Amino acid sequence: MKCFHAHSNYSDGEFLFRMARAAADAGLEGIGFADHCNVASRVAPQQERQLLGFNLDLTYERRRQALNELREESPIEIYDAVEMDYVPRDEPAIRSFLEEGNFDYALGSVHQIGEQNVQNASNFTALSDDDRDEIVTQYFDNLVALVESELFDVAAHVDLLERTPPLRGRSTTEQYRRVAEAFADSRTVPEINAGRALTDAAIVHPGPSFLEILQEYDVSVTVGTDSHEPAEIGKRAEFLADFVAETDLEVVEPPSLS
Repeated sequence: MKCFHAHSNYSDGEFLFRMARAAADAGLEGIGFADHCNVASRVAPQQERQLLGFNLDLTYERRRQALNELREESPIEIYDAVEMDYVPRDEPAIRSFLEEGNFDYALGSVHQIGEQNVQNASNFTALSDDDRDEIVTQYFDNLVALVESELFDVAAHVDLLERTPPLRGRSTTEQYRRVAEAFADSRTVPEINAGRALTDAAIVHPGPSFLEILQEYDVSVTVGTDSHEPAEIGKRAEFLADFVAETDLEVVEPPSLS
């Protein structure tokens, strides 16, 4: 089994060599490092990247050298990927960076609506139900735009807002179908993301209703542990293997690897 979404010290994860070693110890055949990256020129994203240190657009060549060194000694495949924050108006900058970076494959993620991170519950607790529903609508509008842009191989954690209590459970069947139709017409594939699967929240992305609709549209998937620490890799990979077997999913590699 290969897993295509993990992080390293080049964004918010552990040292590359420790993550790669943990993947090999877990019996994986391959691991893809997709560190966070945002290339928006607006003030708020720039401030966030400075605060968090998500500077892969400045450091990807250095990370690539480290990955090449790891490949020489690793018994498993190691992939050089990126997880890009996606906002429709940033498409030109994203496209330019991806062409320059020439990664093995690229993940796209919708983390922001306006200037608000959808994982930060405090951004939405004071909103009315109608305003929360509007945030959910905007999230799916951006997700469809991400898929239709054809910029990415993989769309990561496609119902990310389910992690956020004020937004959880507000997505509709119609919204899921819009996204499924977009995937059915695109090279981009969604992932099964285990980043919250083994927490108290027990959230798998996409959730059961969304996943059922994706299967109805014959949409293939990749798998990603979304691990940030070595100890997470083995447990999440084992969970994913069982999950895929139980749900009879068609698992594929990111299209650029095919």
